[in-house]
Amino acid sequence: MAAVTAVLQSEWTKIRTVSSTVWTLASALIVTVAIGAALSAVFNSTFDDLSEVERLTFDPTLVSFFGMTLGQLAMVVFGVLVVGTEYSSGMIRTSLAAVPQRATFLFAKVTVAGGLAFAVGLATSFLSFFLGQALLGEHRASIGDDNVLRAVIGGGLYMGLIALFSMGVAAMLRSSMLSLGILMPFFFLVSQILAAVPKAKEVARYFPDQAGSKIMQVVPDAMNTEEAPYGPWAGLGIMVLWVVAALAGGYLVMKKRDA
Repeated sequence: MAAVTAVLQSEWTKIRTVSSTVWTLASALIVTVAIGAALSAVFNSTFDDLSEVERLTFDPTLVSFFGMTLGQLAMVVFGVLVVGTEYSSGMIRTSLAAVPQRATFLFAKVTVAGGLAFAVGLATSFLSFFLGQALLGEHRASIGDDNVLRAVIGGGLYMGLIALFSMGVAAMLRSSMLSLGILMPFFFLVSQILAAVPKAKEVARYFPDQAGSKIMQVVPDAMNTEEAPYGPWAGLGIMVLWVVAALAGGYLVMKKRDA
């Protein structure tokens, strides 16, 4: 137990002393809250211009989370850098020499970085919600309304899971550049485009971001979107499966290959 505690402390020291990881978490919070607030103000001023269907399915909670489309990319960068920087700098050889038990090493890194990502994700989610609702005026929702608290907490879980998924991918690819080259276009372009293509969207709705983001919806077919074949918690469960698969793959690669 003492050894595990020491590894956890060493991982915490690595994260808090590297400025890039701190800045990416700060960027995730600022970008998500700022964009969510701006779009909430826009929806409040243009609400009467929406179609009747869009007004009937208006989801004020989801609107305040619209900034996560970009904010999640900062979480991707954070997850990748936590793992990939050790490979690009050669620090991984020193780390594994100090902690030969690779399961313990990866567990400590995932626990510390994942816990930090979840904490920042929850802070981001609550700030986005309360600021967004304040700017939505008479169209706002209350934290006490049905399913709203679930959506707000779910937003924090979603951002934390994005970081964990990115850590798993980076552990498998062992390269920050390659990981970012795959994950950034995937979350920003590929997943969004395929979700709009008639036949491809049947597959795209099971992608980690598409499935996991359902937890932030209070209205099932919000803003005239199509209803998914699963509920909010089932969607988050699908995302968890992606995260488990990515981390398991990362562990197997770390176990089988030399540093």
